[in-house]
Amino acid sequence: MYNASAGPGDRLVRIGAVLFAIGTIATLATVTPLLIGADALPTAVYLLSALMPVGFAVAAAGLFKSARSRRRPVPKTL
Repeated sequence: MYNASAGPGDRLVRIGAVLFAIGTIATLATVTPLLIGADALPTAVYLLSALMPVGFAVAAAGLFKSARSRRRPVPKTL
C-alpha cells in the first residue's frame, strides 16, 4: 500500500522496523534453548539475529533522511 503523503525516509523506517522485528524474534529463538537446556539451533538462526542491529541502522538512516528533508533552507546573506 502506497501512501501519497509518505516522506522521503518513511520507507527506510518501515523496512528497518521489519528487519529489527525479524532480528528480535531470531534473538529470542536463539536464547530460549540456552535457558531451558535444549539443543542449540542451527547457525542460520544465529545469523538471522544479526538483522536486529542492521534493522536499527536502516531505520536510523531513514529518520535522518526524513529530518534532513524537513530542514528549512538557510537564507543567503550578502
